[in-house]
Amino acid sequence: MTLPVKCVKVVCCRVVSYSFVVCCQVCVDYCRQTLTAFPPNRKKSFLFSALYAACILGGRHVMKQREKFELRKPLVLWSLTLAVFSIFGAIRTGSYMMYILMTKGLKQSVCDQSFYNGPVSKFWAYAFVLSKAPELGDTLFIVLRKQKLIFLHWYHHITVLLYSWYSYKDMVAGGGWFMTMNYLVHAVMYSYYALRAAGFRLSRKFAMFITLTQITQMVMGCVVNYLVYSWMQQGQECPSHMHNIIWSSLMYLSYFVLFCQFFFEAYIGKTKTRQGASGHAKATVPAANATTATASVKKSQ
Repeated sequence: MTLPVKCVKVVCCRVVSYSFVVCCQVCVDYCRQTLTAFPPNRKKSFLFSALYAACILGGRHVMKQREKFELRKPLVLWSLTLAVFSIFGAIRTGSYMMYILMTKGLKQSVCDQSFYNGPVSKFWAYAFVLSKAPELGDTLFIVLRKQKLIFLHWYHHITVLLYSWYSYKDMVAGGGWFMTMNYLVHAVMYSYYALRAAGFRLSRKFAMFITLTQITQMVMGCVVNYLVYSWMQQGQECPSHMHNIIWSSLMYLSYFVLFCQFFFEAYIGKTKTRQGASGHAKATVPAANATTATASVKKSQ
């Protein structure tokens, strides 16, 4: 399709705005056709996951003999890019889901497949699925900077990629909720990462809040799956497959357990350890040196 010169200058404004200008609509159609020329392939998702795992193992082996890389500026740019992408995705999908929820109700917002076909939401649904591949790059920074790589991190990346690419073509019920929630959480999370990488000191409560939103997301994911299953059993139109509901529920339940475990170990457990260490220091050091001892404990943490 040949685009008018004015449409080329608009650069797909329909993706960002609900304007009804014909030129914008033509521009978006062109963008959509270009994107859908490269549909997510289920087999390729397994290939990407296998390459990802191999890169983790190989990268950590190589980095054992090398000094860690700082990579502060690339990390800021990487996190900021994903933050901006997630913010726009959250705004576009969130506004669409809110409109459906307020005008047609909860069931329609969960079961209606229009999220996959809407003039704006279709683009962001497709962009969401594709984004799960480049998001694997998060781990590259952890490996090259020789930071601790926890099971939750790489397990989450692999399973989200596999599930997203597997279920997208089926346009299963609940997809709009799943994607919108993920966009919202990632918008906050990557913004936090970008600020931390840029050297800003942020409250510990901010990190706790992000983990709590992730836990809430997993609970909501299980609730949405239950609603889809319940409506399917009642014979109501809510397009999905039993195996999809089962795998999705198992995935969300495993995330819930892992994120709860992470929250306890990272925040509750460490707080108790700090309190115990501080109390021990104060009890064994003379009163004249109590301030110095307490400062040393905090510094060592």
